[in-house]
Amino acid sequence: MNTGHSGAGPRRPRQIEAAWALTLAAVAAEVLVWVLGVFVVAPTGLDEMTEYSGRSGAITQLAWSAGVLTVLMACWLAVAARMRAGHGWARAVLTVVGAVFLLLRFGGLGMDAIDPAWWAVVNALPDLLAAAAVVPMYLPEARAHFPSRARRAA
Repeated sequence: MNTGHSGAGPRRPRQIEAAWALTLAAVAAEVLVWVLGVFVVAPTGLDEMTEYSGRSGAITQLAWSAGVLTVLMACWLAVAARMRAGHGWARAVLTVVGAVFLLLRFGGLGMDAIDPAWWAVVNALPDLLAAAAVVPMYLPEARAHFPSRARRAA
């Protein structure tokens, strides 16, 4: 696997690479859930929006939704890339995002209707992956990847 390093530089800890891989999986799962929710899982989002606001309004709403999703996923990946590069602030942001996702999913703050049961599992997958990505970032070998203020000042 190419980690973006030449043979001369230090390698990233495997825990950081695991967090990166889990983040990529979470982003992919989020996009998959959006596509399934809009076009596949009955009643589809497209069907519901078409019934509520007509075909043209539904298409407009889906375009806005896809645009917002694209921006959010790009931001998520940009922050994850900064974490992978060793920026501690990015690790903190990803930690908060992972915690918020779990609170929304399992704290009853989400607004998804859970039907059918398999859809609940698929729908929770991005949140679980985002939270799981946080864990390897705090393991001992990975912590050394993020310089502390004291080490940067020295």
